[in-house]
Amino acid sequence: MSTASSDTATDSAVPDGPQERSRRLRRLGLPDGVRPYLAPLLLYGVTKLVGLTVFAWLLESADEYQKKNPRFGGGAHWWDVLATWDGWWYLQVAEKGYDPRPLEQLAPGGLFTVKQNSVAFFPLYPGLIRGVSEITGLGLFGSGILVSVLASFVAAAGIYAVVSTLAGVRAGTIAAGLWAVAPGAGVEWAVYSESVFVAIASWCCYCVMKRRWVAAGLLAFVAGLNRPTSAALIGAVGLAAIVALARRESRREHGVSGPLYAMFAAPLGLLTYVTWVGLSMGDLTAYFTLQREGWAHYFDFGSYTLDVLGNTALGRHNYLFAFSVPDLLGVQLVLALPFLIALMLRKKPPLVLVAYTLASVITVLGTQQMFGNTGRYLLPVFPLLLAPAAALSRLKWPSLAVFFGTAALASGWYAHYVIFELGIP
Repeated sequence: MSTASSDTATDSAVPDGPQERSRRLRRLGLPDGVRPYLAPLLLYGVTKLVGLTVFAWLLESADEYQKKNPRFGGGAHWWDVLATWDGWWYLQVAEKGYDPRPLEQLAPGGLFTVKQNSVAFFPLYPGLIRGVSEITGLGLFGSGILVSVLASFVAAAGIYAVVSTLAGVRAGTIAAGLWAVAPGAGVEWAVYSESVFVAIASWCCYCVMKRRWVAAGLLAFVAGLNRPTSAALIGAVGLAAIVALARRESRREHGVSGPLYAMFAAPLGLLTYVTWVGLSMGDLTAYFTLQREGWAHYFDFGSYTLDVLGNTALGRHNYLFAFSVPDLLGVQLVLALPFLIALMLRKKPPLVLVAYTLASVITVLGTQQMFGNTGRYLLPVFPLLLAPAAALSRLKWPSLAVFFGTAALASGWYAHYVIFELGIP
């Protein structure tokens, strides 16, 4: 999984130089393939730990979580908050499995018209929780946190692999650190599926970039068992495969079997699960009906997003799922998206990254869901970190230390406390 670690132009700005660092790492007995990932993973881990510590301090200072329902943002200890809301559902699936009975209609007049059901939560993450619990003897909560933390490091390594290939080792390391302080990053070390998904998505995109089509197809297949938003990744892999098949030089160099395999294998995980839900509940569209009528989440071509933006501009909150502080941060992020996308496109990234990014952004902005969670919904769109990481790579490490130190402290509030305590993650 080693990437372009020979970027001497960027490495020369780091004290000691690459050869001296390599000799030190050999003395530690680390394999060559592991060494490039030490710096980005260290930066990621330390930054996340600082943010989590600030989050814990804020929770204890506010002294509100112990008064809340353990299912809805509360618990006996501050860390219990990390397994509330969606985390509660994932733990229910891990413990009890699914109960895919026909949709149960609710009394008219309320926001939701059908009863919520655990089949809305895809099986990969709760399956990993259950498996780790069975193997290690940890409880389901501990296993969920362990899976998320380990997956987050795999994701940080994948982000490093992609960005370092395109912009150099230094930029790749910084990108891993930026993912630790991104808006919504609080769910990376919580009982949420984002870390697992980004781990899969980043390495899937890397495999497409390296023309490892079989691995890319398998990873996209697995991603389809983790989240419905995997459709953006699946589409990006399929598009990249079609373009590879359409180019004569690509067919001659890499053949046709690999892209064909990736194109047909990628959607099978997502299709299999959605079809199973439909057959089990007696309605092939049951999953989408459940999302729309049980959670009020559905694609509305951006109508809800425009409603939030308009209300926020006027200082009003006459819209669904209104949470003032998270929504204001969400508005700022939405306003920054055109700039971030334009900067990313200037770097001329591979097609798979462009397609994945644009499809993901369109899905997020075009869907009615809790607007305050925009940062969390955009957390998997790691290619947006490419341009900021490349720009920051021009700074010396002392300046970067100040930047990441400040961002890590602040992330304990905006990326953790805001979404878990001032909104609904």
